[in-house]
Amino acid sequence: MTTQPHPEQGHLDPSKPHALEGITVVDFTRVLAGPTCTRMLADAGARVIKIERPETGDDTRSMGPFAADGTSEYFRFANLGKESIALDLKDPDDLALVRSMIARADVVVENFRPGVMAKLGLSPAALVEEYPRLVVCSISGFGQYGPLHREAAYDTVIQAISGIMDATGWPDGPPTRVGTSISDIAAGVFGYCGVVTALVARERTGKGTTVDVAMLDSTFALLEHGLMDALGPRIRPTRLGNRHPFMYPFDTFQCKDRPLAICVGNDHLFDALTAALGLVDLPKDPRFATNVDRSDHHRPLKAALEAVLGTDTASSWRGRLEAAGVPVSAVLNVDDTRKLEQIRVRGMVKDVGGYDVPGTPLKFGAYNSVGTEIPSPALDDRGAALRAEFAPRT
Repeated sequence: MTTQPHPEQGHLDPSKPHALEGITVVDFTRVLAGPTCTRMLADAGARVIKIERPETGDDTRSMGPFAADGTSEYFRFANLGKESIALDLKDPDDLALVRSMIARADVVVENFRPGVMAKLGLSPAALVEEYPRLVVCSISGFGQYGPLHREAAYDTVIQAISGIMDATGWPDGPPTRVGTSISDIAAGVFGYCGVVTALVARERTGKGTTVDVAMLDSTFALLEHGLMDALGPRIRPTRLGNRHPFMYPFDTFQCKDRPLAICVGNDHLFDALTAALGLVDLPKDPRFATNVDRSDHHRPLKAALEAVLGTDTASSWRGRLEAAGVPVSAVLNVDDTRKLEQIRVRGMVKDVGGYDVPGTPLKFGAYNSVGTEIPSPALDDRGAALRAEFAPRT
């Protein structure tokens, strides 16, 4: 699948300049949270130099699924557009080379456990003091301070402690992991936001800064519905399945063959839905007169709607509801979603180096929105060239 500029908006014109051209990033990250941040920086045009362990490199190089050539798709997705150099950070010469890179960089991103950079003589605060225009972003499980800050963390651990796992699933079922590494990805996205915010501030003030991003903070910040209950009326939230906690009908509904997601956020849409289903008397029922009433009586309302929806296929009902202006969708597998024309014209799947990879969701009017078209690097692919470029000056 090749990316082509869309005639209506031109966001995917690869001839446009990138927003972060001229920004150099020294990337100490590995696995997913940190690499997500630096992959986004690469998509925006920054030069990203990835520091990897000799011989083995990033942990994800050995994680599946694997492409036909034996390379890791996991590594490929998170490391497009980067240059790799293998360095032993305990070796004085390699560490001196790293310091030479940092001296000429705009941004450093790392996701070691708190304290590891300081043990290497690369404390984020000390680096910013030494290089006042430098932005140093640290991404970790629990942040750089707090009683848990030295604890180990992977995505599922953070999903468990953050509350998002307990919020996911059905009321009579167990807490369930969200079907993607949401805590890793959220921390990576917030890391990107922090870096770009700091770069904008640097343009105004001339000052760099440290940026401290925690996976726990990032995931906790996503829990708007649960936090509205827990922080407002101090209600302990419970799992709701696919139902919205404050609006109804806002759920998945079973048709003759498969479910549809139907989202009705106001009385006008409820009237449109019931008319399309031939249930014109339903809005007159006092149990369903207002959104609050419908939410309070969601069980009988769902039963009434599914009694009609179950008489025909999801595809048929979807067409009728769309024509009535009701927000509706089939529940798709991602293998179906990737084939949608909407995904194609938005450049959300692109061919890089002969492999389909995710595109960037950021669409700029004046800048390149294709993102990087440079494949993920082989281990130490730019090692010799980078050693020559950044050799410490004597």
